[in-house]
Amino acid sequence: MTEATPAGPEKDAPRDTPWDRLSGSPQDFVEGVQVENSGDFAAVPDAFQRLWTPHRMVYIQDGQQPHPDDCPFCIAPSMDDEKALIVARGKYAYVLLNLFPYNSGHLLVCPYRHVATYDEATPEEVAEIGSLTQVAMRVLKATSGCDGFNLGMNQGRIAGAGIAEHLHQHIVPRWALDSNFFPIIAGTKAIPKLLGEVRREVAEGWPVSTV
Repeated sequence: MTEATPAGPEKDAPRDTPWDRLSGSPQDFVEGVQVENSGDFAAVPDAFQRLWTPHRMVYIQDGQQPHPDDCPFCIAPSMDDEKALIVARGKYAYVLLNLFPYNSGHLLVCPYRHVATYDEATPEEVAEIGSLTQVAMRVLKATSGCDGFNLGMNQGRIAGAGIAEHLHQHIVPRWALDSNFFPIIAGTKAIPKLLGEVRREVAEGWPVSTV
């Protein structure tokens, strides 16, 4: 009886390489050449896979932060509401549409003062940011019929803040069926309404006196 040939790429391995030094897994060979096995290196394995993206070093090193003199959240209040996408103004803070929305109606609540993080805001600013956020949620429910919200602040560049030097809170309306694979497979977010249309609806639905 003929002895069975061992499974694996033994025929592709160098003759002077002992079989027990090879992983024996076909995926460890590419076109007959053995590739390095991560299990042979000094490391602590975990459950994560790695996607190496050296091209993102440009983003990491240079970032997307504006020049201090060009802060969009400092400039916006000096502009016309329609042009700046502002939907409401308070005494210490104001509300505007995100120019790069995750969903239709994605709002930002910003203090007028140029402060970077929440702990630097005054009690008056904190109170008004909170009250404007509540009103914004009520208006979005009424104008868009959304089912829920994501609220949050990214504090600092390391935390993902797009404009790290000026505090802003995100209000993102969510719908039961607003998730799909389009952002994953195409790197594109589908926004069903134009910013100007959404701004008009929210501004018209905003109570006359909120602060």
